Amino acid sequence: MAGSSVTPKKIRCIAIAILALIVLIGLTVLIVYLVIRPKSLKYTIEDGSVHGYDMKYNHINASFYFVLKAYNPNRRVSVYYDSMQVTLLYDDQPIAFDMVEPFFQHHRNVTHLDLKPVARSAPLLVSAAKDLSMERSSGEMELTIKVKARIHFKVGKWKSSKRTLWVTCSQVDLNFSSSKSFKRTKCHTET
Repeated sequence: MAGSSVTPKKIRCIAIAILALIVLIGLTVLIVYLVIRPKSLKYTIEDGSVHGYDMKYNHINASFYFVLKAYNPNRRVSVYYDSMQVTLLYDDQPIAFDMVEPFFQHHRNVTHLDLKPVARSAPLLVSAAKDLSMERSSGEMELTIKVKARIHFKVGKWKSSKRTLWVTCSQVDLNFSSSKSFKRTKCHTET
């Protein structure tokens, strides 16, 4: 039975080789991370307005305008935005939509996106319609803007697989009067 048996010495050598491989992979990942130092993408709503607002029978019609500022703070990571869908919500109910054309964002770049979601006879629950009517009389409405984007990252020549980016901008206050200034709103991101 000599020759085909596994000795403790062979097992020890295999275990040391596997452990060395794991340590080598871990060091490689750590070095790549320290060189790239990835940072989260940052988004804010810089400006916003509502036009042509009309409410009939708990259905809203309006044109909205927003400027979404996308900031890539990374020194070595660029971002491909393959698709971007924008949903405007009032009281957690979707009322307007917009799509953004695909674009590429270089590292350390600021991109301003003009969003123009339109509400065409968007239905609201009776309670939400009452709340919106009260907000209208106070001169301001509070909305949530949600962005769903398909993105992938580029570092040098390497490109990551596609992933979904979620951006939520809560408590975006729109003034019905153009004489009042817009309050910049920070957004939360998840990938």
